Amino acid sequence: MYRYDSIDQKIVDDRVAQFRDQTQRYLAGDITEEEFLPLRLQNGLYVQRLAPMLRVCIPYGMLSSAQIRMLAHVARKYDKGYGHITTRQNIQYNWPALKNVPDILADLATVEMHAVQTSGNCIRNFTADPFAGVAVDEVMDPRPYCEVMRQWATFHPEFAFLPRKFKMAVCGSKTDRAAILVHDIGMMLTTNDAGEIGFEVFVGGGMGRTPVIGSLISPFVAEKDILTYLEAILRVYNLFGNRLNKYKARIKILVRAMGPEAFAAKVEEEWEHLKGSESTVTPEEIDRMKSFFPTPDYRILDDAVASNIDQQLVQQREEHQAFDRWITRNTREHRQPGYISVVLSLKPIGVPPGDVTAEQLDAIADLADKYSLGEARTTKEQNIVLADVAKDQLFDLWQACKPLGFASPTIGTLSDMICCPGGDFCSLANAKSIPVAEAIQRKFDDLDYLYDLGDISLNISGCMNACGHHHVGNIGVLGVDKKGEEWYQIQLGGDQGKQASLAKVLGPSFSREQVPDIIEKLLNSFVEVRIEGESFLETYRRVGHDGFKAAAYA
Repeated sequence: MYRYDSIDQKIVDDRVAQFRDQTQRYLAGDITEEEFLPLRLQNGLYVQRLAPMLRVCIPYGMLSSAQIRMLAHVARKYDKGYGHITTRQNIQYNWPALKNVPDILADLATVEMHAVQTSGNCIRNFTADPFAGVAVDEVMDPRPYCEVMRQWATFHPEFAFLPRKFKMAVCGSKTDRAAILVHDIGMMLTTNDAGEIGFEVFVGGGMGRTPVIGSLISPFVAEKDILTYLEAILRVYNLFGNRLNKYKARIKILVRAMGPEAFAAKVEEEWEHLKGSESTVTPEEIDRMKSFFPTPDYRILDDAVASNIDQQLVQQREEHQAFDRWITRNTREHRQPGYISVVLSLKPIGVPPGDVTAEQLDAIADLADKYSLGEARTTKEQNIVLADVAKDQLFDLWQACKPLGFASPTIGTLSDMICCPGGDFCSLANAKSIPVAEAIQRKFDDLDYLYDLGDISLNISGCMNACGHHHVGNIGVLGVDKKGEEWYQIQLGGDQGKQASLAKVLGPSFSREQVPDIIEKLLNSFVEVRIEGESFLETYRRVGHDGFKAAAYA
């Protein structure tokens, strides 16, 4: 993973000192709330319903064990003993005292972490495939390119005060696990006919009040040109974005209003002034970034040893049904023979999805050191990945995960839901999300039934800002306000991959108590009409919306 040099460290340390001074002056009454607002936002600090909320940046989801232990320290010393993994692979703390935030940032800086630009109208954290570098379907590792872009975007004076927040994602695999089509800019690594590396660039995707699937703006931008091309896109956005109405200020509104072809033409026109400028990425810089993400020193197994390990794994799975289920649902094939990637579930029943305690964070750091080369990754599904686990250590890892609450064999199932903090914490929320998630988990807690249903994504948001990504859930739940009361709108048919689709509203909203029963009706309808081997989404697309709607309101 990327490591700071002396310049990086000085930049972050200076930012901490600057924000400490700004915070002290605000608390002393020397600067106003209005003046402090943009300062705190660009240091990741919100004022939520009950307390400040601090969002800490985790670039493309990568964490060292030392950084994880620091996150545990922050949770323990400055918060109420836990943090929350977000759908942008960051971590949030819901209870820090404002006066302590500079101390938190200073502690984070000692392990090369910060909260810069995790909020505000700027370029946010770059997200990527949590299996980057180890996925068997990977065309190119996106992490070095994410780091190039992150360094370009951080403190960029032209893009610190955009019309609205701006989110980018990069994927380097044949399967899109970064949801690039629902980002302001999504990039897919590819090669052209000459074998040169570049990017397909999609612009204008997003969720929230107006969900939109991104449009292909360029089928190929060479790797050396990617920063100048991104700069051209941002300049067009800055020139033509709506700054008078924040609800119409996102780039997705601009692309839709202009049309993708006209927008692309404007970008090309602007790009003519930027090609070959100092933002051109040199081969030396690309190689330098790649040097931070080398292939680890994996064990090379001879055929006999590898065969013995595989046989032992088969025997362990036969003897332990729970272990077999965990392997089936919570692991992913690795590009290196003898290794496998493991997903640690942060979705035990009774715990808000994505919440992780200080003790669990310390345990994750220990697991990373013992089983995964000292690193872990956060996911937009609000789980943790140990990317490099030797197959002969899987059984020991599983046993270690069980008492920690990480061994729920439910990844990809209905209970592995995405859920925003909702009305329990967020001042923007119309309704609570966490009690709905728990009620659904408790109603559908039979593993055999979950496995029979197969892969289903269920996403819950407490308001139309869509932090729970309900627009791209196979089943989406949206909290709405009806005359001061909390109600929930159900949506169906969303998907976030290369064939991304936006969910369609089922009909009139439901009370909180009704939601689990409505989900049950939808699932019963699916089971009745599916063809063998068909997923929920495939059945929905084949049968159509009306059949499910009739079942829900019967």
